Amino acid sequence: MKKWQFWLGLLISIVFLWFALRGLQLDQFWASVQSANYWWLIPGIGVYFIGVWVRAWRWHYLLGPIKKISTKTMFPITTIGYMGNNIYPARAGEVLRAVILKRREGVPVSASLATIIVERIFDGVVMLAFVFVNLPELAKLTGSSGFVGNIQQLALIGTGVFLGALLVFLLAAMFPQVTARVGLWFISRLTPKRLHEKTIGIMSRFLDGLASLRSPFNVLMVFFTSVIIWLLETGKYWFVMHAFPFQVSFFALMLLNGIANLATTIPSAPGYIGTWEAVTKAVLVAYAVDPAVALGYAVVLHVALWLPITLLGAYYLAREGIKWSDSLRTEVEN
Repeated sequence: MKKWQFWLGLLISIVFLWFALRGLQLDQFWASVQSANYWWLIPGIGVYFIGVWVRAWRWHYLLGPIKKISTKTMFPITTIGYMGNNIYPARAGEVLRAVILKRREGVPVSASLATIIVERIFDGVVMLAFVFVNLPELAKLTGSSGFVGNIQQLALIGTGVFLGALLVFLLAAMFPQVTARVGLWFISRLTPKRLHEKTIGIMSRFLDGLASLRSPFNVLMVFFTSVIIWLLETGKYWFVMHAFPFQVSFFALMLLNGIANLATTIPSAPGYIGTWEAVTKAVLVAYAVDPAVALGYAVVLHVALWLPITLLGAYYLAREGIKWSDSLRTEVEN
């Protein structure tokens, strides 16, 4: 609670919540929430969990060169990771699932984290693809959303960042010996000598985690499964939309999915409170959705995305017998 990152994230969330609530009649917002047809959340949550299962399969696929682990085993660990991201700051769930995988399957944490970073890069690329598939719609949105900044310009910057990161990881995977030599050069010059052996070991295990990227077929499969994952999540947006009195196209929801999830990369309070609501409302208002209805949809969708996976992840975490208060530092470093 005393870390400056937490307080910075909380401040950013408050600012975004102010944008979301600015000029809004709260009674109209509450009326939209009360009148929603919540039966539509059931198929939406079902589709979402199919997407989580595909995420577990993708992670199983990325870890294949290190150790063959069934998707059935990976699914609970994946849900624990998403639970951790939802309730702990700084996406601590990613480290948590890497630690649990090490405890259960003996996979080094640094190797697991390499595959998790690859997941996130591919997720970012797909999110930006969703944005650019809808460039004509995006041009309209940026002019009428009332949101601070130019979303199109931010998307272009994001594209450069994610594609650049993907290129670096692909090169590191294809040329591990060259990458190792470059890493050794930096380690020998930037770290104390007493840490060289441990740092080199972490780097080696991290490079092992990139092994799946050495095959073009593997890269295509990871990209394909990433597209399926985010189309299924967009399907949840579509189902929840039917609980509210507005209609936009599936492509509009793809655009919303891309922009809203990219906005969650902005530092914020745990659970992306504020950033999610402000951006989701802004996108829908650009499609002429009533602001109160748009915010009602944003809040209900956010809860539907957050609560089920968090509860299931907490159940699996309790079953593992591990608490976040446990000392995990040693396991992360080894």
